Formats: sequence, C-alpha cells, structure tokens
Amino acid sequence: MDRPTERQIGGCGIAGIMNQNGKKLSSKDIIDMISSMRERANGLGGGFAGYGIYPKFKDCYCFHIMYENRSSMNETENYLKDNYNIEEDEIIPTREVKSIKYRPLLWRYFLKPKEKKRKLDYDLTEQDFVAKTVVNIDTQIKGAFVASSGKNMGIFKGVGYPKDIAKFYKLEEYEGYIWVAHGRFPTNTVGWWGGAHPFGFLGWSVVHNGEISSYGINRRFLLNYGYHCSFFTDTEVITYLFDLLVRKHNLSLETVANILAPPFWDEIERMDEDKQKIFETLRIVYASALLNGPFSVIVANNNTMIGLNDRIKLRPLVAATKGDNVYIASEESAIRKVCSSPNKVWSSKAGEPIIARLN
Repeated sequence: MDRPTERQIGGCGIAGIMNQNGKKLSSKDIIDMISSMRERANGLGGGFAGYGIYPKFKDCYCFHIMYENRSSMNETENYLKDNYNIEEDEIIPTREVKSIKYRPLLWRYFLKPKEKKRKLDYDLTEQDFVAKTVVNIDTQIKGAFVASSGKNMGIFKGVGYPKDIAKFYKLEEYEGYIWVAHGRFPTNTVGWWGGAHPFGFLGWSVVHNGEISSYGINRRFLLNYGYHCSFFTDTEVITYLFDLLVRKHNLSLETVANILAPPFWDEIERMDEDKQKIFETLRIVYASALLNGPFSVIVANNNTMIGLNDRIKLRPLVAATKGDNVYIASEESAIRKVCSSPNKVWSSKAGEPIIARLN
C-alpha cells in the first residue's frame, strides 16, 4: 500500500521588490514571484501594493475604497466632499475573471484635505486628519472599507489566487518602484475582500505570513492611541503599530524591530550594561506592542521596504539583491524565478530586520 503524500504548508506566501533608485518596475516580476508560491495559498485571498503608480496625482491622497452597496458609497462620498477637494474619482479598472466572484464596488479617489476643515478639527496634522478619515469610514459607515489611503500608491486585493487578482485588476498596466504581494491561506479568520492582504493605512502596506497570538493585548494597546481594529485580521495590528511607532513616536525602524520582535530576557541579561538598559526600557515601555506568535512580514511605505521575522524565526523569509533591486520572499525559489543570478542571497536572523531604503 502506498503511503499518502503529505504536504507541509508553511502558511501564506509573501513577496516584495524594491528598486532603490526609484526606477519604475512593471508588475510582471512581482506577479511571477507570488504566483510561483501558489501552494502557499488556497484561493481565499490575494493582493498587491504598488508605489509610484500614480505620478499624475503624486501630491494627492489616493483612497481605494470597497463598497457593499450604493448607499454606503453615497454616504462616504458626501463625507469626503465635506472634508476634501476631490481632484478626480473613478471606478477602479477591472476585467472579468471567471474565478473572481461576489466582488464589491471598487472606487478610487484622489484627495486633498480642506485646510479649513483640518484646522477646525483641533488643528490636526494633515496625516492625522487623513488617518481619522480612514477610521471614521471603516467604523461608522456600514458597507464601506478603505483598502489604501496613501500618496502615489494603491492596494489591489480580493478573494482569489494572486495571479487571478492581478489579472482582475489589470495590474499589467501599472508601474512602480516598490511592489509587495500576498497569497493568503487563512487559518482562523474568514476569507473576505476587506480582510485580504496587503493591509494598508496611510502610506503603509503590510503582507503577513503567520499568526499573532498577542492580537488581543496589541489591539487594546492601540485603542489607547485611537486605532480601531475593524477588519478581523491580526495583520491590522502590525500595520497600526508601524504607523504609531514610526510616524507618531518617531522611532527608527531598527528600534521598532526591537520592540515588535525583541530579544528574550535572558539574552538581555547577558548584554553589556548600556545596551541592557536600552532593551530593558523598550521591553517595559512597549510591553503591549510586542508581537507574539509565528510570523514573517514585509512592510512598505513610500521610501522603504522592510522584512521582519518573529524572534525565534518560525516562518521563513529570504532576501536577495541584484544591482539596485532588493527582493524579499517566503522562498528563495520565488526570488530566483525573476532573478536567476542575484549578487547576494541571505536569510535574516530571528528578529533582525531587512531594511531597504530609497537612495
């Protein structure tokens, strides 16, 4: 009797490409990278984030919004018109793909905040004003979900395999200097359009493989700073933590990595005195921001791409460089699919960030 074939699935597939000189790249390579890891997904979620894709409106905030019905669209648009100058809005171009079903209404808006409105709202910074808008739409308007809200970037996601999602959104028509992608294999949350990855907030996009067992305490910690988790996915807390720690607390990416995936206490005790004090302070001040559980993530904003593992590396993450391009993926094979002879290939250590920046 033949033994049954067993497949060990390491969870979702994630991939990212960045040209550090800001050169525009077609979406072909990122589609090929994530599609080569098809066995890591099960068709319940796929998506892409591209940066530099809207040069004509690079000074506008671009909202990609999913609507369940026309009434939620009308309510959202009235709210946007009251607070923003809408430079342009349109349906997000798509094509019919047989495997993509039950799609929401997909619309994009290029927006500039009305200064008078912003100053009336406790004189918030522009980014805080936009962040408040996103939270209000997601939590107060039934049937409306903001997929992305940054400048010169956009997130394209849905329920389906990544290759089908790319075809659905006509991704071949876009060029960007950073691309990140995700093929989802949900284990404890439902597969739905809003819960697909990447998850976005302002200029951030996050793709995630794994499970955040500290989701509850992370969520309560973020609520103290006005972040409301409403998408039923642990990836949401990762996105908000990066926004809080980098944008609002002005911490370096290296410090953020040491907060989210810190050394264990016994490792800290073996450090020299000065270093020990730093890590002890981070562990105490940001105890509720620590991410527990197995994870690997790729996080991007308009000038950076970061890869990060959990602190005992329970999920795979590989990086490579070739010329000005930096590649990060769940598997080395995905990188070699589009870059057969990289200059350098390495796997980051547990909790050690891979950071690529624009030159």
